[in-house]
Amino acid sequence: MQVKGGGEHNESMCRSIKTLRPPFSDDVTDEDVRAAALQYVRKISGFRAPAAHNAEAFDRAVEEIARSTADLLESLQVRGART
Repeated sequence: MQVKGGGEHNESMCRSIKTLRPPFSDDVTDEDVRAAALQYVRKISGFRAPAAHNAEAFDRAVEEIARSTADLLESLQVRGART
């Protein structure tokens, strides 16, 4: 997707955020986590794609949320989950 004013994002379609923890999803990829982070930032910012002057802040937020999400998923202890 071409971002107004310059940068590019590989995601071509908006998606709903889905539950990424077991037992709802056992095979979560980095791409799944990043897509959820992107959707979250899009939703709260109100922008599908940021203008050039907001692109850095937008991208930084997506990366920080993806990192926090991955940390959360790795830390969760789900009762009855197979280890």
